Amino acid sequence: MRNRKFSRSSGIGGQAVLEGVMMKNKDDYAIAIRKPNGEIEVEVDVFHGTLPGSKLKKIPFVRGIFNFIDSMTLGMKSINYSASFYEDEDAKETGLDKALNKVSGGRAESILMGITTVFSVALAIGIFILLPFFLSSMLKQYVRNDSLLAIIEGGIRIIIFLAYVVGISLMKDIHRLYQYHGAEHKCINCIEKGRPLTVHNVMRSSRIHKRCGTSFMFFVVFVSIILFFFIRVENPVYRVLLRIALIPVIAGISYEIIRLAGRSDNILIKIISAPGMMLQRLTTKEPDRSMAEVAIKSVEAVFDWKAYLKDTFGYEIDDSWLVDEEPEADSEPT
Repeated sequence: MRNRKFSRSSGIGGQAVLEGVMMKNKDDYAIAIRKPNGEIEVEVDVFHGTLPGSKLKKIPFVRGIFNFIDSMTLGMKSINYSASFYEDEDAKETGLDKALNKVSGGRAESILMGITTVFSVALAIGIFILLPFFLSSMLKQYVRNDSLLAIIEGGIRIIIFLAYVVGISLMKDIHRLYQYHGAEHKCINCIEKGRPLTVHNVMRSSRIHKRCGTSFMFFVVFVSIILFFFIRVENPVYRVLLRIALIPVIAGISYEIIRLAGRSDNILIKIISAPGMMLQRLTTKEPDRSMAEVAIKSVEAVFDWKAYLKDTFGYEIDDSWLVDEEPEADSEPT
């Protein structure tokens, strides 16, 4: 039997959705939702993403750009699907819906989802990339040193990012979403630590994971500060355009860092991963057992965890191991 002291990457990932969890394994993904009547609905589908089969998606630093786009697209699709279970049944089709369906041949939902995704990306660029630049530029008459201005811009970017994370975490409606986010992480950690995927084992697993989107966003902020410090132009317009043009480069570098973090346990990786993992204390919350059940259903729909444990850790699962136990008392996850 192989050593289970360290986790071993399974390659699966996911995200929390409204009253559920989406899990993705290669091109297959599953969305498990706890419906209003208490039943768990599982939808399984295939998502090929941008440029399916293209060799560009295998090139280091380039693949991260496509991965980011695909994650945004599938994320919006999954959230819209989960929200459909909680929409008002009496809600009528709007005039905009009818017009878009007529023009697009019934593809109004896809068009609106695309518009929402583009708007979300544009808003993120405005808040996290351009706003810090303009705020730091206002200090130019007081700070003559360009290097110091670049450091101030980076500091403002960190403050805005932290304020966003903290502000979102304090919203009451987001709390359950973050609990499902915790359930998603716990399932992946449970498997990658070599434990049978039961509710008991999931609940005692950690809700923090090195491949989390929160950590990715931290790396985006960190990498952007470094690049903007060393790559400069004098013209203010070019400086704005440069920041926008470097976004794919930032995404590509950040993806490679987080990909490496998910596959390595060396001390350097632990150090650079630490800030993002600390932020996950805010973006994940401890789920209850019913949420863990939903997350497990999502995993099992796209991933053979028993085969994974056999191939990776060298043992077969006996059915007697799958008898779940109600914990006597809540304990600190490991």
